[in-house]
Amino acid sequence: MCELHAQPILRPFSFFSTTMQEIFIDIKSLDADARGVGHLDNEDGSQGKVIFVEGALPGERVSFETTRKKKNWEAGRMLTLQRASSMRVEPKCVHFGVCGGCSMQHLEPSAQVAMKQRVLEDNLWHLSKLKSEMIMRPMYGPTWDYRYRARLSVRHVPKKGGVLVGFHERGSAFVADIAYCEILPDHVAQLLVPLRELIGAMSLYNQLPQIEVAIGEDVTVLVLRIMAPLTQADEVLVKAFADKWNVQMWLQPKGPDTAYPFYPIGKELYYTLPEFGIRMPFKPTDFTQVNHLINRVLVSKALRLLEVQKTDRVADLFCGLGNFTLPLATRAREVVGIEGSTALTTRALENAQANGLADKTSFSTRNLFEVTKDDLVALGRFDRMLVDPPRDGAMALSQALADLRQTHEALMPQRIVYVSCSPSTLARDAGILVHGAGYVLKKAGVCNMFPHTSHVESIAVFELGERPVVADAEPVAA
Repeated sequence: MCELHAQPILRPFSFFSTTMQEIFIDIKSLDADARGVGHLDNEDGSQGKVIFVEGALPGERVSFETTRKKKNWEAGRMLTLQRASSMRVEPKCVHFGVCGGCSMQHLEPSAQVAMKQRVLEDNLWHLSKLKSEMIMRPMYGPTWDYRYRARLSVRHVPKKGGVLVGFHERGSAFVADIAYCEILPDHVAQLLVPLRELIGAMSLYNQLPQIEVAIGEDVTVLVLRIMAPLTQADEVLVKAFADKWNVQMWLQPKGPDTAYPFYPIGKELYYTLPEFGIRMPFKPTDFTQVNHLINRVLVSKALRLLEVQKTDRVADLFCGLGNFTLPLATRAREVVGIEGSTALTTRALENAQANGLADKTSFSTRNLFEVTKDDLVALGRFDRMLVDPPRDGAMALSQALADLRQTHEALMPQRIVYVSCSPSTLARDAGILVHGAGYVLKKAGVCNMFPHTSHVESIAVFELGERPVVADAEPVAA
């Protein structure tokens, strides 16, 4: 148990006056942003306004300073910790509380996972009145050195000695003054200060707003977002940096598609899915999962849950580069990958060809946020369906399946596995799939893709059940 009693919380600054009387509240839960949730007491002793306290944990008694106030709630920062939770731990990162990259380092890792599981269950119930028949054991792995993708912000700040490279400060557009990041692999975390020195010595030190980091099996790539061309002297500096730190430098003059390798040329960026014999090339500006180890676990779990048979025709919707498509193709008769970006579906096809799976896969570009029943009819019957949308979810697809059930029941996929990065949109779509399309929510669980953050990655399994009864529409008055 953490032995902390009446301990003041030290921050760089505070507007709290020592002459003001501290107000203490008991923290009952955490919200989706990992803030402690408590209530003020009314004068009659009843429960009053909701208070969200940054840095507080369930079971704790804390005082706070208000940073935002509304009629029915307030948000604030913890001032004094009078009674500590047994789940509280000392944050490993010295920049915790200033850097906005992690918000949950003060919470014991297994408790972080439990909190995320609770967030998923609460969203399913409160948004769609659903309870999964089975809550699966959470998927998790190492909690440090796990982030193989990152976007570092760059700012020239003369008051702080020059160039800063890192993540934004919590709740701010300012770049945090950090020298090392605990969630980045050590060989990348050690580059933060040398990158400051490199950019500070370049002619465009104030025209380089960000650095994209992408780590593959054989190479680490740094993409410099440049707003002006490099001078000859800049090129010499960048090449010397690449040689010294054994990284590959890319340049990005405009949007993500303009990124190109600068120095050295040769090594390919890729990750592997060993269980399926897949080698997945990607570009450093492509979307890939930040946590390669957990991605392997997630792909393996999703395929087991889908229960793919050798004779199955499977749809992989929001397929990206083929992260799920290619492993599915090693198990199924045919896999159809659909994505909204032609660049991604083109690259997915190239990856299928490189892995010898082109004869079992096909890819097409469609806007899945506007998909209809008629689109599903045109695609034909799928035995199984894997859905992995962005944060906006798959509402149009879910509604299209509900509509399909009413007119083309024979085309309905028997089983759907839905991988989600937003528990609220998953819960919304689950409501449509269950109450509208007649699926049963068989299993649900979380995957701790982003330790020490409040981000919740989850997975749900839907099995086709009885057709829901749709009430006849009320007659419309003339």
